[in-house]
Amino acid sequence: MLSTILAAYPWLGIAAVVAAVVVGLPLGWWVASRSRVAWVLAAVAAAGVLVATLYPTGRVVEVVCVLGRDGTLAGPEPLANVALFVPIGLLVGVASRRPVLGALAGVVLTVAIELVQALVPAIGRSCAMDDAIANAVGAALGAVLAVIALQLPRRGAPDRATAADAAARR
Repeated sequence: MLSTILAAYPWLGIAAVVAAVVVGLPLGWWVASRSRVAWVLAAVAAAGVLVATLYPTGRVVEVVCVLGRDGTLAGPEPLANVALFVPIGLLVGVASRRPVLGALAGVVLTVAIELVQALVPAIGRSCAMDDAIANAVGAALGAVLAVIALQLPRRGAPDRATAADAAARR
C-alpha cells in the first residue's frame, strides 16, 4: 500500500525527510530537558515503526529476502524509510544524552525487523538490504539532530551544573 502511494506521489519521500528534520530539531530541543517525555515519545515512535513494518499484509511472499543492493536512497520509498527512523535516532539520542546510542538503537531495531520479515513469511513481508540501509541512515540522521538539539542553548533555564558550581564556591 505504501509503495502504491509513493509511486503515485513521488515527492512524498523527500517531503517526509524534510518534515522529519524541520519538526525533529525543535522537538529534540524541547525534549532535551525532559528525558521521560523523550523516552515515551521514543517508545511511541518504535511502536509505530513496528506496526508499519511488521503488520501482516495478507499477501504471499515469493522472495523472502533481497540481500543485494538494487537502488539508491534517492527514490521515494527509500526516503520514506529514512524518514521513518529519524525519530528513533533523535529521541533515543536526546533521552539518553548519547546520540550514538540513538543511531545504534535504530540499527538494532532495523536489523531485528528485517530478521522477523525474513523468518516469518506468514506476515507477507520480505526483508531487503536496501530497507535496512535506508533505516540506518535515518537513525544516523536522527542522531545528528540529537547532537544539534543537545547543543542548542536554553533560554530562561539556568544550567544545573553552573548553578551548583556557583553555590559550591560560596
